Amino acid sequence: MTLTRNQVRDLLDRHGLAPSRAMGQNFVVDPNTIAAMVRAAELAPDQSVVEIGPGLGALTRALAAEVHDVLAVEADRHMLAPLAEVADAPNVEIVHADATTTQWRTRLGADSRRWALVANLPYNIAVPLLLELLDNEPRIETFTVMVQQEVAERLVAPVGTKAYGIPTLKVAYWCEARMVRTVPSTVFYPRPRVSSAVVRLERQSAPAVDVDPDYLFTLIRTAFGQRRKMLRRSLSTYLTPDEFAQAAIDPTARPEQLTLDHWAKLVAVASW
Repeated sequence: MTLTRNQVRDLLDRHGLAPSRAMGQNFVVDPNTIAAMVRAAELAPDQSVVEIGPGLGALTRALAAEVHDVLAVEADRHMLAPLAEVADAPNVEIVHADATTTQWRTRLGADSRRWALVANLPYNIAVPLLLELLDNEPRIETFTVMVQQEVAERLVAPVGTKAYGIPTLKVAYWCEARMVRTVPSTVFYPRPRVSSAVVRLERQSAPAVDVDPDYLFTLIRTAFGQRRKMLRRSLSTYLTPDEFAQAAIDPTARPEQLTLDHWAKLVAVASW
């Protein structure tokens, strides 16, 4: 059962706590939102789930009722006691760790177990953490996360739009991605100033394009670092006019006009 707004207040008061804006603590107090996240994750009963930023444990408790085991990674030591109280289940392991560091990942194990990540991610770490996990944690096969709506739009943006950029292309390289639902600020305590959204990423068996990822994202970062410039200017260090022609890419295009396949074509002809 999801904690109500009053129950969250009472629990925090009993432990002498208040939500930390610095740590992005906005607790979900709507059972429909919690249920929708669990459904969107498409979890199997034998699934292992990692949750980052469990806070007061409402989602943790819902996950524990559905899957084999839950690893809850919480950075705020002050939240550990109320979290343990709410998410008191034999299949929940609570780890006090900063999710942006790597020490907690030893808990994922060295066996062949595969994990799903389901989380209401703290806004201040969502994008760098997701991109880093995509690059370095193949044991996590699916990601069902609630983030700021603006961030969600960047993760799944269509080519040619303002939101389309480096995060979009990194997600597209590794995953199939979709926006599940938008989430109003009214379902949180305290209410954030922005709307949120749930996104689901499913890691594919192989990257979407078969090129060196270091070269690929060197080009992408360089071009998007000078987003307003035409590619012939921003990528002049790497590509000649003849190489643009060989790849059949318009050198006067801007970076947001290129799909991942286009970027892969440029990598293939560039003078490395």
